[in-house]
Amino acid sequence: EATLDLAERRRIRSAIRELQRQELERDEETLASKRFRPERSSHRQDDKENWPQSQRLEEEQQAALAALSEQLKAITNVEELTKLLRAAGEYEERKLIRAAIRKLRAEEIEAATLAGNVQSSR
Repeated sequence: EATLDLAERRRIRSAIRELQRQELERDEETLASKRFRPERSSHRQDDKENWPQSQRLEEEQQAALAALSEQLKAITNVEELTKLLRAAGEYEERKLIRAAIRKLRAEEIEAATLAGNVQSSR
């Protein structure tokens, strides 16, 4: 707000964008670590009878989420991700898709601002 130098403002804006990108990456890492964290063993001891079945279901769900995560990395269209989001039934799937949409939008904004900076420098 206090500076009139456009180059300094550009540097400040790009620093802010970089901080936002780093924060987004940290959030994604945090989500990934929470998603793949093993359950506490006391809960499994209480439910020994259903444990093998529930463990198998949990492993299948984790494998499906990992496959979805890889699939989302290949998608670069927000509309396509939005369609997937509307079709998703599980909370974890929706959470992954929303994170992918946020990441794509952040990349689009960053690309647009970089293009704007290149145009203004010419």
